[in-house]
Amino acid sequence: MLPATRNGLLLIGVLFHLVYLLSIFDIYFRSPLVHGMTPHRAALTPPAKRLVLFVADGLRADKIYEPYHNETSGQTEELAPYLLNKLRTEASWGVSHTRVPTESRPGHVAAIAGFYEDVSAVTKGWKMNPVEFDSVFNESRHTWSFGSPDILPMFAHGASDRSRVDTYMYTPEFEDFSGNGDRLDTWVFDEAEKFFARATVGSAQHTQMHEDQVVFFFHLLGIDTNGHGFKPYSQEYLGNIRHVDRGIRRLVDHFEEFYGSDGQTAYVFTADHGMNDRGAHGDGHPDNTRTPLIAWGAGVAKPAPLAAGQTAPGHDGFSQPWGLERYERKDVNQADIAPLMTSLIGLNYPLNSVGTLPLAYLDTSRKYRAHSALANARQVLEQYRVKHDQKQHTEMFFKPYAPMHQPTNMPEHMLARIQQAISAEKFDDAEAECLRLIALCLEGLRYFQRYDWLLLRSIVSAGYLGWIAYSLLYIFGEYILPDSSPRRSQRSGTVAVLGLVVLAAFSAMFYRQGSPAMYYAYAAFPVYFWTGVLQQVPLVRQIAASYTQLAVRWRPAAFVGVYVVILEALVYAYFDRRVYSAAFALLALVWPLAVSPRFRREHTTLLGLWSGVCLLTSVFTLLPVERNDHLGLVIAGGTLITLSGIAAWHYSAAFTLPPLGVGVKEARQAVALDRLMLLVQTLLVGVATVLGPLTSKETERRGHLPRLYQLSCWAVLVAATLLPFVHGSRRGRGGAHDQHYLYRLVTIYLAFATPFVLLTVSYESLFYFAYSSVLLLWLAIERALYYEQAERQLLAPTHKTRLSHLAPSALAPRRLGISDMRLGVMFLFFVNVAFFGTGNVASLASFSLDSVYRLITIFDPFLMSALLLFKIFIPFFLVSAVFGVLNRSLELPPFSLFLFVLSTTDVMTVNFFFLVRDDGSWLDIGMSISHFCISGLFVLFTIVLFVLSHVFVGKVLIPTDLKKQR
Repeated sequence: MLPATRNGLLLIGVLFHLVYLLSIFDIYFRSPLVHGMTPHRAALTPPAKRLVLFVADGLRADKIYEPYHNETSGQTEELAPYLLNKLRTEASWGVSHTRVPTESRPGHVAAIAGFYEDVSAVTKGWKMNPVEFDSVFNESRHTWSFGSPDILPMFAHGASDRSRVDTYMYTPEFEDFSGNGDRLDTWVFDEAEKFFARATVGSAQHTQMHEDQVVFFFHLLGIDTNGHGFKPYSQEYLGNIRHVDRGIRRLVDHFEEFYGSDGQTAYVFTADHGMNDRGAHGDGHPDNTRTPLIAWGAGVAKPAPLAAGQTAPGHDGFSQPWGLERYERKDVNQADIAPLMTSLIGLNYPLNSVGTLPLAYLDTSRKYRAHSALANARQVLEQYRVKHDQKQHTEMFFKPYAPMHQPTNMPEHMLARIQQAISAEKFDDAEAECLRLIALCLEGLRYFQRYDWLLLRSIVSAGYLGWIAYSLLYIFGEYILPDSSPRRSQRSGTVAVLGLVVLAAFSAMFYRQGSPAMYYAYAAFPVYFWTGVLQQVPLVRQIAASYTQLAVRWRPAAFVGVYVVILEALVYAYFDRRVYSAAFALLALVWPLAVSPRFRREHTTLLGLWSGVCLLTSVFTLLPVERNDHLGLVIAGGTLITLSGIAAWHYSAAFTLPPLGVGVKEARQAVALDRLMLLVQTLLVGVATVLGPLTSKETERRGHLPRLYQLSCWAVLVAATLLPFVHGSRRGRGGAHDQHYLYRLVTIYLAFATPFVLLTVSYESLFYFAYSSVLLLWLAIERALYYEQAERQLLAPTHKTRLSHLAPSALAPRRLGISDMRLGVMFLFFVNVAFFGTGNVASLASFSLDSVYRLITIFDPFLMSALLLFKIFIPFFLVSAVFGVLNRSLELPPFSLFLFVLSTTDVMTVNFFFLVRDDGSWLDIGMSISHFCISGLFVLFTIVLFVLSHVFVGKVLIPTDLKKQR
């Protein structure tokens, strides 16, 4: 059953890992949405007729609450005096805690619809709805929204009646990160004033605006834009907070004037997410998850300040510097904002809301509070009942949520007690029971979300372990053991039938339960893999027999043990990058001592360089991923790369070869052209070193990205990236022009150095230089070790040079040995260093978007992400090229070590699978998802690296006479 070809195994591996990548979303992050619920609302007159919602996109809680020390004037001032005055005189306030991903779309959904989108939903659409959900806007009589085209259409198109939500948006081109983003908020405020001007007495708009249950939504994107462009500590970001504060004051005055200060307007000010000091968001860092919430107006509780020196409830170390300790801090979860807005204007609670009404924010009659809490509880209970009935209808061995079936916790009994308490005007008891019912229902919903965990986790674990065994057997059969005895069991047919029976049993169960189609695929892979393993029992016996015949048996066992320890260390390195620094230090000190004395004598300089460069590279994983712009480091790194290019050109005569079969004159011209190409590439690196920082300075000075600088950056980036492909393989008279492998690697190094330097904002270009150097030294040491071993065994090739693409008939690939496994371990290590050398790939937020502003400043998430990913992947291009040359230099079977690495790294994937979290710290949740996805996609990434090694390296000449090279 094992595939007869390497490509067959790769195809199965790709399909398996793509399918299983989705498993965490089916297990841990299934959509919480259910449909078919009955809407509920408090059947009493609400305190407000209209709601005004302000969302300051990207505003951190501390930036608006804490006093700001103005270094120019030397005075301490408030950035939002109007809002803070509301806080002290007539508002309830606190911190709204968001969830990952801390992006605009899920943040707005949580605040306005009251539920947290599952993580997978965010990948299905940015502006439109991947799933149907109810919202405060949808339940309103009418909503007018003003702001960004990235957010407003989502709620307009998601409304059951699209005419119910009006949108007023600027064009996407208006979102330019190079200038001051406060112009976006100015547009919103100006458009709102025009809106009021059109609402003349007697007009249809005037009449509609005076109806009850209407909502006005103002999306203010300027703060987020300035945070990305200038950082949250910049004058632009802080000044935008002042601008928003002034704009909100203007709008509130307009509302009060338009409605005659009738006391029927409720105001809510909040943010969708925060922003870290790098000007990024997306992960669960507290700077991203803590946002402000200030509510005032009709139905909102006013503050009751304590005496000076006293501290009101809710405060902690986070709010201690704000000087607001006299005023109670009322923190909420972001999804709680939707029930609050619903209660203030008397809407039906959004059907999918899981928020809990923050009663402390309400200033209404006790009866209305109790009825609002009851409506909130009924709405959450509706979701629980629908979920319960769905599971009961489909599951073969249904187990209900036990706490809800205890006599005191049965929903009917709890609702009866709440009604009795309200009738007896025991409102505190009614509210407490409502909160207890909501908590029980939410736990019940969570129970049903996790209902299939045990079964699915067991299946997925069996699948990953099956893949490891399945692929390792292929490696043993193809690359390690000699082709001799039969490897398939005589009972293969019986085993296959047994596998089909097991798969049929799983399929029948899934069909009965109405399980998603992916469940069938999850079950099919472990059945396929383990059936294949059982069919190869003779091969397993041959492996065991070969092991028992070894003279030194401890070496394979020791290697397996050490390799597993290394894999576990790499798992830990995902959480602590200092592991890579320790590993580099060990490589610098231990490897030179582990080689033979003869090797140390003959390669003293090489080993000395290795130790020095390893220690240099170890520094980068000690540096913080949160870094500020440092153009001096950018220039230093670019200068080092430029100098290395000049050095390579100076010594290039030793590794620049002419085409075969041409005359002396043509040969000299070809060599001169090759050397000229090195100079051109070096020149491009030098241009990028100057152009990148200069573009940043000019953009900052002018307030926009100059067109000439932008076009120059694009031209340099494209030209440098395409050079190795254009120049890689030319046709000479008489045959192919095969470049020396060193020449080819140098051209790749210089080609990608240019875009890397252009996209660098700090020490990344220094890392590029050090990482490239350590890869080249690794290649040199491994080649030297291989040929020393070959000389000892009298197996050194007798010819001076050999084309690396010779047919198997001319030179048959050798078998893998234990010593070759070291290469696989080193390759895996260097790939992981590329992942975490300058940031944490598990969170793209650790890579500054500033690097792409030299190429594009108009908001385009896809192009910006593509440029950022291109920069992140450049180190992988280098390691793939070096490993491709190394694989050919050591005469290894094509893809053998790649296959070994991708077969065994799922040990890490299984670790990360069980480390995925859907509770606790949102930073931990987001990182656990990223870790699993990175590890699960490693097989695809390895295949891409293998293909890239062939694309980049091409046909190269690899000398085998080491004495000539020394």
